[in-house]
Amino acid sequence: MAKTLDELELRTLIDPNATPPRAAVAFTDNARYLTSLDGFNIKRPAVPAHSFRAERDRALAPGTPTGLVPLDLSHTLGLGYPATTPFILSRYARIRAGETLDTAFRASTELYHVIRGSGTTRIGNGETLHWEAADTFCLARGETLRHAAAEDAVLWVKHQRAPAPVRGPPAAGAGRGPDPARPLPDGRDPAAAPVRLPGSRGAAMAGKSVNLGNVAMESSRTTTPSFTLALNSLLPGESQRGHRHNAVAVTLVLASERCYSLIDGERAEWEPNTVMITPPAAFHSHHNEGTELALFLIVQDGGVYYHCRTMGFSYE
Repeated sequence: MAKTLDELELRTLIDPNATPPRAAVAFTDNARYLTSLDGFNIKRPAVPAHSFRAERDRALAPGTPTGLVPLDLSHTLGLGYPATTPFILSRYARIRAGETLDTAFRASTELYHVIRGSGTTRIGNGETLHWEAADTFCLARGETLRHAAAEDAVLWVKHQRAPAPVRGPPAAGAGRGPDPARPLPDGRDPAAAPVRLPGSRGAAMAGKSVNLGNVAMESSRTTTPSFTLALNSLLPGESQRGHRHNAVAVTLVLASERCYSLIDGERAEWEPNTVMITPPAAFHSHHNEGTELALFLIVQDGGVYYHCRTMGFSYE
């Protein structure tokens, strides 16, 4: 009677130096046998708290040509591809007046916020989206796009960097900011909608925010299958309660005066139009010691954790 597979392989599993019980073939050459410890002791560089000030200055400088300014921490993260965080790549897109910028990201969804300027984005199928400063929009097709600036423009662009583990229906226009009460002019993107900042709902809220979503993702309450995008605010003299979550936060500061974050006890100053990273699982809080309303856009890879039931939200 032939021996069972367990009997044949047990000797090799117990003693890695033992002679394999049968000749290797192409498939078995690819096999690896790992202990239960090997699945839990993987060490990777941590996602750091970081502010991309130099990249912001480059994108906003008058002499910067049309092109993309990547917010790349791949060397710090030990990755072989450009990335802001392991799952997100963020960029500034600079488009000079009268010029165009073509993009073709390998992404199922792309999020945009217009920091300044106005123009259009023509999608591969011929549709054209008109945008201006303070618009926020989401494109889900992953097609070749042509961005054209009517006046000197800078946009903040985000999309997933690694293959998305969460798939779902395409996302439509996400919303507007930072002037959420401004009405939509006639002829503007019909998928976008004006939003208003909510009032406080008591101490149970981590902050005052509007999650920018769309009808395609209504059941999950995320912006895309992978990402959440929120417009957050802090009143003068207000502090957001310290909390943590497994999702990383990539934040664009829209309006701030004497504002800062505490991230695991370290102070991070806010500066307008600067992109900041809050590491996953880090305790953090946001503080407004100024006299003006603070506004900031936050992208998180929260869709992944919602899908896996591992959001891990808690207060400090």
